[in-house]
Amino acid sequence: MFKRDILGKLSAWAKKKDRKPLILRGARQVGKTTAVKIFSEQFDQYLHLDLEQKEERRIFEQGYPIEELIQAIFFYKDQVKQKGKILIFIDEIQACPPAVSYLRFFYEVFPDLYIVAAGSLLETLIDTHISFPVGRVEYLVMKPLSFKEFLNALTEESGLDIIENKIPAPNFAHDKLMKLFHTYSIIGGMPEIIQKYSDQKDIIALNSVFDSLIVSYIDDVEKYARNNSMANVIRHAVSNAFYEAGSRIKFQGFGNSNYKSREMGEALKVLEKAMLIYLLYPSSSVKPPLLPNMKKSPKLQVLDTGMLNYFGGLQKDLFGTNDIDSVYQGKIAEHIVGQELLAAETSPLYKLYFWNREKKQSNAEVDFLIQHENLIVPVEVKSAATGRLRSLHQFIDRAPHKYAVRVYSGKLEVDQIKTLNGKKFTLLNLPFYLTGSIPEYLDWMISL
Repeated sequence: MFKRDILGKLSAWAKKKDRKPLILRGARQVGKTTAVKIFSEQFDQYLHLDLEQKEERRIFEQGYPIEELIQAIFFYKDQVKQKGKILIFIDEIQACPPAVSYLRFFYEVFPDLYIVAAGSLLETLIDTHISFPVGRVEYLVMKPLSFKEFLNALTEESGLDIIENKIPAPNFAHDKLMKLFHTYSIIGGMPEIIQKYSDQKDIIALNSVFDSLIVSYIDDVEKYARNNSMANVIRHAVSNAFYEAGSRIKFQGFGNSNYKSREMGEALKVLEKAMLIYLLYPSSSVKPPLLPNMKKSPKLQVLDTGMLNYFGGLQKDLFGTNDIDSVYQGKIAEHIVGQELLAAETSPLYKLYFWNREKKQSNAEVDFLIQHENLIVPVEVKSAATGRLRSLHQFIDRAPHKYAVRVYSGKLEVDQIKTLNGKKFTLLNLPFYLTGSIPEYLDWMISL
C-alpha cells in the first residue's frame, strides 16, 4: 500500500468548507481504491461500497429517498452511524448510473458526509435519462506512479529527498538517480508491477502481470461498445495502441487495419475516456492561450511506458543500454517524459500538447509545451548538442520570452546560448529524473 501524492489532494478536499462529493477518475489498476483506503484512516467511520457487486448495486436501484438510502447503506454494511467524520466510498460507480444521480442529493441534503466515488467512462454511461450532477461534484484524476512515487515505493528515501528538497540537485547523486530512473523507464508506474518488483527485484517476473493487465483492459473497455462491431474495433485499438505509442497517428487504417477514420476515431476516444490513452495534439502557439490544432494528426501516449515496453518488445533493448534516448528512435525517452508531465496534473481538464510548425520548406516540432505562469515553455527530449536543437531554436525565435527546457541523460546545467538567428536564450538542461520538478526548476532558473 504505497503512499500516493493524491492523498495530499484528498486531504485538501476534506478540509474545504464548501466541499462537494468527489469523483476520483482514472484507469483501472492505477490504485484508486487503495489510495482511498489509506485516506480513510483520517476518519472516524468508513464505509466502502463496490457497485460491481450486484447486492451493493441494488441499494441504489430501489429509488429510495436520500434519507432512506443513507439508512440502507449503514444497514447493509451492518454499521451504526457514529458521531464524527464519516467517509463513504462508492467504488466502480460507472456500473450503476442511478448512483451517479444520487450524488447531487448527498451534496444538498448531507453536506456533513464525506462522499468519494471512483469511476471511469462516466460520459459513455450516462444517458439522457440520468441527471448528471453538474456543478455539484468535484473531480480528481489519478494516474500511474510518478518517478517520485516510485522512489517512495522502493524506500529510496535519500534520492527522493534530493529531488523534492535540494534545488539544485547535487551532481554526486546523478549516476544513482539515473540508474533508478532507467529502471522506472523499463517497468513503468503501474502499482501491481511496482509492488512485485519491490518484492522480487526481478523484471522478467513481471511479464505475467503485464499480460493480465492488458487482458483486463480489453475485457473492460469493450463492454462500453454500442454493438459487437464496435467492440471489435475497440479490441483492435487496445491491442495496437502499445505498438503505435510515441508516434503521430492517423485514425484511418490504425494498426494496419481496414477500419475507417470515423469508427477508429470513436474507438480511440473511448480509450481516451477510459484513460488508457492520451491523444496529444499539435499547437503552433508560442504565448497563451495554448490552442491545439485538432485537424492535425495527434501523437499517441498510452497509460504506462512499462506496458509499452513489454508489448512492444523493447525491454531487452532498454536492458542493454544506459541511454534510454537511444531506444526506439528516442520514443521511449519522450514517452516516459510525457508520462511524468501528465502524472503531475490531477485536473480532468488538463491536456498535454506539442509544438508543430509546418511550412513547405521545413517542418519544426518540439516534443512538449507546458504553461508556466504566463509563459508557454518548450520542452525537448534529446541528448543532441545544444546547437542541433533546431526546432527549439525556431520556437524561441517566435516566442516573447527566452526560456526553454531540454530533458536528457546528462547532468543539471543552465546554458546561455543563441538561436541560429542570433536570439539569446536560457536553456535549462534537466536530467530525466527531474522531469517531475520542471516548474520548481523554472522558478529557480528565472531567479538566477
